[in-house]
Amino acid sequence: MNNTVAPAEQEENNATPDHEGNQSEVLDTQLKNIEKTLPRRVLSEADWEQWITWGYVVIPNAIPAAHVERLKALLWEFQDMDPDDPSTWNVGDRRAHEMEELSGNGMVEIYNHQYLWDTRQTPRVYNAFVDIWDREDLWVSIDRANLNTPDPDADTSDGFIHWDVDTSEDPLPINVQGVLALTEAGPEVGGFQCVPEIFHNLEEWIASQPEDRDPFHPDLGDLDPTHVPMEAGDLVIFNSLLPHGIRPNTSDERVRMAQYVSMYPADEGNEEARERRIHSWKNQEHPKGVAFPGDPREWEKKHYERAELTELGERLLGRRSWNE
Repeated sequence: MNNTVAPAEQEENNATPDHEGNQSEVLDTQLKNIEKTLPRRVLSEADWEQWITWGYVVIPNAIPAAHVERLKALLWEFQDMDPDDPSTWNVGDRRAHEMEELSGNGMVEIYNHQYLWDTRQTPRVYNAFVDIWDREDLWVSIDRANLNTPDPDADTSDGFIHWDVDTSEDPLPINVQGVLALTEAGPEVGGFQCVPEIFHNLEEWIASQPEDRDPFHPDLGDLDPTHVPMEAGDLVIFNSLLPHGIRPNTSDERVRMAQYVSMYPADEGNEEARERRIHSWKNQEHPKGVAFPGDPREWEKKHYERAELTELGERLLGRRSWNE
């Protein structure tokens, strides 16, 4: 998203878009219609067909197993939970979500820890997004993590199927999102689910809907969400035009853990956006916006060192230009 609201103004009105990367005003070709010019680095030919046809693709072993374990230990520590003591798991949201649908879904308000940046600056993760966008000059989203504890009584009707972009816009938004699994995500444990049938024929589907339809929450009709199985370390990348959601964790004693990570074309001409991103990393602060309430304890800032960036990480943040 390429907004031009200064950080102070953002904090006052929270009126800017929350999910980074909407390139509708920059690109005029939908991602499923991109004609590749760069050799594929991570995606196979079958992966590419899956991506352009159904709107998502799973990248196996996107990060090393040792890094998965570090991240899991960090999230338990940050949430002040004991992985061996379920009685400590019912922490709840420390600050209310303005987006009510995020409440109780295990969002972990940590954004700039070294381990999260280690994921972002992993070459395999970066190269997967290079394949998706067919370009190298990318910025990475500054997003959080998830630790979703069991709720055997959770509503399993649809698991909060939604879009994070406005599907009433013309032209349609252009963006991608991603979820890195830190635990095995079987159907009962929760995790990513989507409705690829709607993505596959989105324009026709929209035309068949009432004019007053909700552009952020589709009426699924007879369609059932597709659960996407993933192993720890796998990364799912999905088109933002794909209806998606978090499947409820209805297991007895297993947790679902994940990190949200995505990339999009760098907007180096937008100095305010660049400075805002650098400020978030430098001061270990959460992005501003209704989707990101932040941690009222400021635990990240008080207990962890600022993340060190590789050369790739500095370019993905915007601290170093891709033209250097």
